[in-house]
Amino acid sequence: MQALPKSRVLRFVEQAFHLARRAVARYSSKFSKRRYSRHQHIVLLCLKVRKDTTYRTLLDELIEMPRIRKAINLTELPAPSTLCKAFDRLGMAVWRVLLNLSVTLLPTNGVVGIDASGFDRSHASKHYTKRTKLTIQQLKITLLVDTRANAILDLHVTTIRKHDSKIAPSLIKRNTGKVTIPLGDKGYDDQKIRALAREDGIRPLIKHRDFSSLHKAWNARLDADLYGQRSQNETVNSRLKRKYGAFIRSRRWWKQFRELVVGSLTHNIEKAL
Repeated sequence: MQALPKSRVLRFVEQAFHLARRAVARYSSKFSKRRYSRHQHIVLLCLKVRKDTTYRTLLDELIEMPRIRKAINLTELPAPSTLCKAFDRLGMAVWRVLLNLSVTLLPTNGVVGIDASGFDRSHASKHYTKRTKLTIQQLKITLLVDTRANAILDLHVTTIRKHDSKIAPSLIKRNTGKVTIPLGDKGYDDQKIRALAREDGIRPLIKHRDFSSLHKAWNARLDADLYGQRSQNETVNSRLKRKYGAFIRSRRWWKQFRELVVGSLTHNIEKAL
């Protein structure tokens, strides 16, 4: 009997499970109850973000998905509260390791765009917020995107109106081995950023603000084809919002930050398929 072909969601689960096994130990300690492994928790949390759903709905759907459960050796479904607590326990360091590992699944070229976008911190409808004149504070997320395969290399999340030029240095410094040419718009026009990049052998391609004819001349000399690849950031930002939702479900700020990292990880795994 011929084996059934693997669905995209099954291949996603297998890839996420593989990354989880590379990133963390199976159990958090020798005193663990060992009912569910951290690998299973990671896969289920990624699957929740991929499906843009709730814990309860995800677990309800898994009842009818035996091949998915078999792929991660899940013989018994956890309670929604179990997954919620697992998300609390899995720290940002774990998700960042997973994100770094997911980048290795994709071909990269070192030409990296940097750009920011906003995510709502509430799932109130646009109509409701407009009618009630309710102000929803946004999270500012700055993505470092490799332009060859739209891989998210890194991200920075903040709840305050921090200027782009203050965010870029830490992102570039953390990823010196992955970046050869950072592409940035005029919001990243800062000589400190250019100097920092050149110290690490990185060639910055950042537009200057037009304060003088000299700045205009420098902008005219930029490699237009190369700089044009910066639009890949907008593509990735749009894809994250369309596929995984434009608002953050978590209520606490530290969980909101993690949720965005999980979304970036999920994006990379999806692109690798």
